[in-house]
Amino acid sequence: MGGKFASQGDMDEKAISFTEIGEGLYAFTAEGDPNSGVIIGDESVMVIEAQATPRLARKVVECIRSVTDKPISHLVLTHYHAVRVLGASAYDAREVIMSEAAHAMIHERGQEDWDSEFGRFPRLFQGHEEIPGLTFPTTTFRDRMSVYLGRRRVDILHPGRAHTAGDAVVWVPDSEVMFTGDIVEYQSACYCGDGYFADWGDTLEAIAAFEPSAIAPGRGAALIGEEMVEAALVNTFDFIDSTWRPVKRVAARGGTLKEAWEAVRAECDPKFAEYAIYEHCLPFNVARAWDEARGIAHPRIWTA
Repeated sequence: MGGKFASQGDMDEKAISFTEIGEGLYAFTAEGDPNSGVIIGDESVMVIEAQATPRLARKVVECIRSVTDKPISHLVLTHYHAVRVLGASAYDAREVIMSEAAHAMIHERGQEDWDSEFGRFPRLFQGHEEIPGLTFPTTTFRDRMSVYLGRRRVDILHPGRAHTAGDAVVWVPDSEVMFTGDIVEYQSACYCGDGYFADWGDTLEAIAAFEPSAIAPGRGAALIGEEMVEAALVNTFDFIDSTWRPVKRVAARGGTLKEAWEAVRAECDPKFAEYAIYEHCLPFNVARAWDEARGIAHPRIWTA
């Protein structure tokens, strides 16, 4: 599982889409690159996910300015990963919101994650010289909080562990739309290096219980309509389960990590090999599943 990361050779510019998924609600997507979300309230704008650099964040701002001139007042970070948070300074938001668990992970492993992702995603970190440092929240919450953008209420919740220990989702009740971060993906591999395989399915069920009319996933196209939402939730669970089951089986019979790797490839390649960042994620996913299957509850800190 050594050698060059698959994503290091991906230097092609991605086509950006800015899709309305509800009244005043938008998904910023870019062919499997990290997504951002936009919520336009009566008085101001909330952005979900900052992007990897201020340079990339300004592309989100350009899209926002194509539909509104209201100020950006709030930035929600669904978790701590560098590709999601290091562009925060470009928004000049007065409030940066994150769960308490995600905030703790910045202190525990934020710099190591930045160093690791910088080496693995050279295209996303073009213009990295502008990053002022690690991004920290101004506001944290434990289980849930609500923000009012004028009359529009936005609920920010921690539905359970999945992609990380501190995942947050953003729910807009007036439109029944959810921004899920990397708990849900669409035609993109789930990165599970900081994940909790045994919990992920329950967290997906918690999201499904809201019965969203649309979802902006962490990567991939916007999911509009109940049928597309359900298909994405089922597919995300299948991806997680298709990694977790083979690894548990090999670990239970006293097999080796190499055997677990081969078992996951046999299960996942036929279904997911064409997904965005699949080859990139696979070594991390198998290694984390192997650790969890052998009782290592807290994900390791990834370094070079």
